[in-house]
Amino acid sequence: MRNPGQKTPWRTLVGPALIQRRLRQLILALWLAAFLGSVSLLAGAYVNDRAIHHDSARALATVTSVTSARATVIYQDREGTYHTPPGGVFYPSGLGEGQRVWVTYSQRNPDLVTVEGRRWTLAIIPAASIEITATLLTIIALLLVNGVGKKPRRENLSNDSATIKSTET
Repeated sequence: MRNPGQKTPWRTLVGPALIQRRLRQLILALWLAAFLGSVSLLAGAYVNDRAIHHDSARALATVTSVTSARATVIYQDREGTYHTPPGGVFYPSGLGEGQRVWVTYSQRNPDLVTVEGRRWTLAIIPAASIEITATLLTIIALLLVNGVGKKPRRENLSNDSATIKSTET
């Protein structure tokens, strides 16, 4: 027999309470992953910008293709070698195919290229929108898991009314 102050072993926690607890843990783990992703987005942009501006050079580039996520450019470095960075150019918003733009690139790693005048701070809005969306979805999911809006269970209404009548007399 168990003592009244003794905790229930974890093996006996089964059923809806355990499922609800695990769902909360999963939701919070997914929120944490989104948070770390948005922080990594900012940190990566900062590190790349720092590398570009540490040993930078400037070139005139031609935009060869544009998608919603990236723009590919081709440019010629100081030594006359043409480069097309496989990851495209950083901060590609507003670029059009065939457009000629000035880019700043790292002389140590010519694949690190940004449109001149654009900085890592442009990554703040996408990172913030990821975090805001993740937080709102987390709140909604936690409210659903916790059962907000459920009607409270009414047990033994007849016993409650009998208790009230007996106290009145």
